[in-house]
Amino acid sequence: MTLVVLGVDALDPDLVDADAHPNLTLAAHGAIGTIDSHAGEPSTHELWPTIITGLPPSEHGLELGDDGVAWGNPVLEFGSAVADYLLPDSLQTRLGAWLLTNTDTDAFRTPATYYADNGLTTVFDGREAEPIGVPNYVVDPDSEDREHALRRSLGDLFERDPEATGGHTSSDPETFYEQCMEMAMIRVARARRAYRGGRHELVFAYTSGLDLIGHVTYDRPELQRAAYDELDEFVGELRADLGDDDELLLVSDHGLQDGVHTHEAMVAATDGSLVESIESVTDVRAAIDAELDGTDHSGTPTHRPAAGEGGGVGGDRVKEQLEDLGYM
Repeated sequence: MTLVVLGVDALDPDLVDADAHPNLTLAAHGAIGTIDSHAGEPSTHELWPTIITGLPPSEHGLELGDDGVAWGNPVLEFGSAVADYLLPDSLQTRLGAWLLTNTDTDAFRTPATYYADNGLTTVFDGREAEPIGVPNYVVDPDSEDREHALRRSLGDLFERDPEATGGHTSSDPETFYEQCMEMAMIRVARARRAYRGGRHELVFAYTSGLDLIGHVTYDRPELQRAAYDELDEFVGELRADLGDDDELLLVSDHGLQDGVHTHEAMVAATDGSLVESIESVTDVRAAIDAELDGTDHSGTPTHRPAAGEGGGVGGDRVKEQLEDLGYM
């Protein structure tokens, strides 16, 4: 048995519909509370550490500054420190936007070692777990997958502009949309691959594609609607992989409407009791722990036989194929 958690940045409870999006609403779904940053709206940088620890930002220590510049990177921290002493608030905001647009840094890539170093526990501790792209929980800071590479190469497809609705602009929204949906496909595919390997009791993957699209489509709502429709199909493929004893949990950090983060997040699950146990982003970690502690989620590969065995579903399929080809 495996619990698969898919973190969908900005999945908004007001924008899903059980009839149109059966794979985004699953057996049960609902809105949950989130936490605002110093800037007055929920921050992705702060909330995924909250989701995996169960702690508010003030306790896990990963917070944005008032100017929107993130902790955890020397260049950004230097810019923030200089801004605090030398620049008025309006120019601090512009400096933060410039730093985050024009440096090669990624403000989401705090290493996983940060947590143990600061006496913090996470949902991954002591488990056969596979974290995939979780913001600010980077197992190998020297590697990146295709979603990271695409995000870092967006250029003028996604530029920070504090004066724009949603705080961002795009030189080509249609091309930007395609890249963001590719990012979502990659992370869902990686979750499917990790599940199929059968070595993990917890697979926890994250994608930012829906959030990025929402920030620049405030005047193109059809693109945001299309993103929800496509993402529903991607999650449907993941859902179809799961066995009867497996569970799927979707969770977001906030919603996003009209280009701006909203003050509600969302959960959906194949097991309604998981949804019932989560009222806030601070409850997600406890709900995952309870599910994993209460049920045996150890398992064997789902699409190939276990090591040293020739049987199982995978083995039967191979045997049938060899018989059809005349080799057995």
